[in-house]
Formats: sequence, C-alpha cells, structure tokens
Amino acid sequence: MRSFSADIALFVLFLSLILLGSHSDGSQSSVKLPWNLRDDSTDCSDEDKAGTKWAVLVAGSRGYLNYRHQADVCHAYQILKKGGLKDENIIVFMYDDIAHNKENPRRGIIINKPEGDDVYAGVPKDYTGDHVNAGNFYAVLLGNKSALTGGSGKVVDSGPDDHIFVYYTDHGGLGSLEMPTSRSVYADELMAVLKEKHASGSFKSLVFYLEACESGSIFEGLLPKNIGIYATTASNALEDSFATYCDVGGYNTCLGDLYSVSWMEDSDEHNLNSETLEQQYKVVKKRTLPKNGSDDGSHVMRYGDLHLSKDVLSLYFGSKRANDSETSIHNNPFPLISKSVNQRDADLNQLWHKFQMSPEGSTEKLEVQKQLVDIMSYRLHIDNSIELIGRLLFGSEKGLKMLKIVQPSGQPLVDDWDCLKSMVRTFETHCGSLSQYGMKHMRAFANICNAGIRTETMTEVAAQACIAFLDNPWSSIHRGFSA
Repeated sequence: MRSFSADIALFVLFLSLILLGSHSDGSQSSVKLPWNLRDDSTDCSDEDKAGTKWAVLVAGSRGYLNYRHQADVCHAYQILKKGGLKDENIIVFMYDDIAHNKENPRRGIIINKPEGDDVYAGVPKDYTGDHVNAGNFYAVLLGNKSALTGGSGKVVDSGPDDHIFVYYTDHGGLGSLEMPTSRSVYADELMAVLKEKHASGSFKSLVFYLEACESGSIFEGLLPKNIGIYATTASNALEDSFATYCDVGGYNTCLGDLYSVSWMEDSDEHNLNSETLEQQYKVVKKRTLPKNGSDDGSHVMRYGDLHLSKDVLSLYFGSKRANDSETSIHNNPFPLISKSVNQRDADLNQLWHKFQMSPEGSTEKLEVQKQLVDIMSYRLHIDNSIELIGRLLFGSEKGLKMLKIVQPSGQPLVDDWDCLKSMVRTFETHCGSLSQYGMKHMRAFANICNAGIRTETMTEVAAQACIAFLDNPWSSIHRGFSA
C-alpha cells in the first residue's frame, strides 16, 4: 500500500508541472502537459516543415510566333508568387522579346488565355537573350555560380530539406530540347545534371514538368526511380505536343500550350494544400488527350519516383493565402478547347492566318508571303536532305525504314549520345540548322548511330546530299548549331 508521503510527493510534482505550463509573462513553456500535447507540425511554419521551395522556369524559344512559351513561364511565375515563394528562390529563363514586340497588340502585356490577365508584370528577368542557354540552365540547377555566363547570378542554392520545381516549355525532338540561340539541351546531359544534384544531397524532392514535342523521350529509360525526382511530360516519346488558344482576340499567335495551360489553370482553380501531384496529373492527362477521334492532343506521361505523386501541390507551388477554391478535383471543370495546333506547325499556321488577314496587295501581305515561301522551302530542304542521306547510307529500299526504327518501350533513344550530337552537328554543318521543325528528325540521327555509321561516313554523305546550302533565317549561319 502506497504511503501518504508518497502521495504528497506526487501531488507536488503534478502541481509543479501545472505551474511550468505558463510563465508569469504569459508566454507558453516548452513543457507540454498530456492534455496539451499536439502534433508539433502545427507550431511550425510551412517553410520549417517543408524546407525552402525553389523553382526554375524555362522558356526555351524566341520570336513572336513562339509567344506561348514565354506566356506559359510568366503564368507559372504568378502561380508560385501567389503561393508565397520569394523572388530570390524563383529563377526565370526567357528571351524577353515578346512583351514589347511590335506585333503584340497589347504592348508590355503578356496573357496566357483569351481575355486573360497580364502575367508579365513583376516577372524577374534572371536570364534573358543569349543568356538563355543550356550551360546556364545546368549551372543554375547545380547551384554552380562559377559556371554561369551572364544573367542575374541566381542559382538553386538548395539544402537537403528543400523542394525544387522545374518547368520547361519549348520545342523538342527525341532526346533534345531547343534553346533560343545556342546548342540544345540533350537528355543524357540533363540526366547527368539531375543525378549530380541528387548525389550532392542538396534537395529532398524535385518535380519536373516538361512541355515539348516527344518530351517523354527526355526521361524514358533514363530517369531513375530512386533519386527523389518525379517528372511529367506533355507527350510520350513518339508524338508531338500541342499549342492552344490560337488566333484569338486579335492575337496572331498561340497564347499557350495545351499541357501547360491545363496544369496552370488547374492550379489557379484548386486548393494547392489538398490537391496532390497525382490528382493534377489525372486532370491534365484527361484534358490533353485527343478528343472525338481527332489528332489534336497528346498523351501526358510521368516518370521517376512515382511515390512523390502523393505530395500535395503546395509543397512545390506554395500555398494560396486567401480565397482557396474548394472546386472538386475529381471532375474536369474546364471547357474543351476548340482549337489546338501541333507545336511543329504552329508557326506555319500563324503565318497563313496572318497572310489571309492582310489587305490584298499590301506590303504586309507580300512580306508574309515571302516568309511562307522561305519556311516551306526550308522544310522541304530538311525533309529531302534527311531522306536522301538515309538512301545513300542504307540503300534506296531500306533507307527510310532504317531511319524510322523505334526503340522498344522503356529504352533510351540512342546507345551513344556523343554519336548523336556528332551526327546532328555534321548535318547542320552541311545542310543548315534543324531548327524547331527539323527536330522531328532526331530519330533518324539516332538510328544512324545505332546502326554503327561513323562520323566520317556521315560527313561524306551529308556533303553529297546537301550541295546547296539555304541561306535563310533557319540556316546554321543565323541560328548556330544545336549540337
């Protein structure tokens, strides 16, 4: 039987705990009584719980006909800014030749949908013009200031508890993403950068959203499932992605891209604190699919660590501070987009629309007509040159079949990435820049490498195939080399 003195001692101890529960100045003690115990996370700010949120936003094109890519990036910035991310943690790559372009009907303003709000205001100009290049992109991701060439100097200086969001919107080809004036981003190089970032222990998780034709090829068979990186792409490795909101409201261009506006408009409408990456993936996938038997759409894909798909969006985009919408995320609340255009044909579509709208006999109509002739001549030149090279390498019967071989699902595009870049460089030296349209032929160069063709042989054949070198805005004289 317990003694009276023992009971007194327990009572005194109990009373002491009550008194320690608060200080004379009213502040709370760190000692918590059983009935006051609660989840420690409620005492922490979002930043404390989740680490620092970082974002890298890249528009990899230039020119008014590519208006949509910079509009996409500006819209993404506004979502992150509204979510509470600081400018010091948001790094923006954009050529910045759209807002004040003479063809822009609302000078100084960029919109991402018809009658949309200005998304250009306040966007940091970290890397613009020629500073939008692959080297700076890699350096920013790695937090390597010494490797930068120009720009604001901002990099992802992240730590082991931080979360990183990367959004890249652009033209692409198998295994590659375009840059405005310099060599492309290649899948093997990007994977090496992401693996190095992981090995440095400088992030907890990384989410990568990618808008480009054949964008699945950047990650398929290449992105490991165990390095804390989750990626979604606008299309699989075999198809193009689509521009949207084209030729509307006085804009002779496309205002956005289908995959991109889908994830951003979803983020605008829903509560980022409750919607998960997986839920957004399903919404975007449904909205982006081809409808009613048409080809106007693509198949959104995902790669890497799919366990991260359970994360809520606010972990990467930040939390809305007010007016969070409770719209159901299980239904697609968006109207079907009536007109979408294959990304590779968007420039041609816009020039044709501009030609039709120009006054008959006007200088403007004649200028647009010349642009149309130039772009069609360039396309024909690229297509015919690739076909002839295939016939010269593999024979007239097997040539086209060899160039179109598709690797088994889940395997990378090419066995030797250095060979791929060498073949592209060789072709562009003799035949001119691939540019955004010519990137559709990246599979041909990969198959040439996979067949064991040597660079010396390719040099001889390209010289035979391309006797004439087109000197137009798409030649490598003006655009530089993509490899």
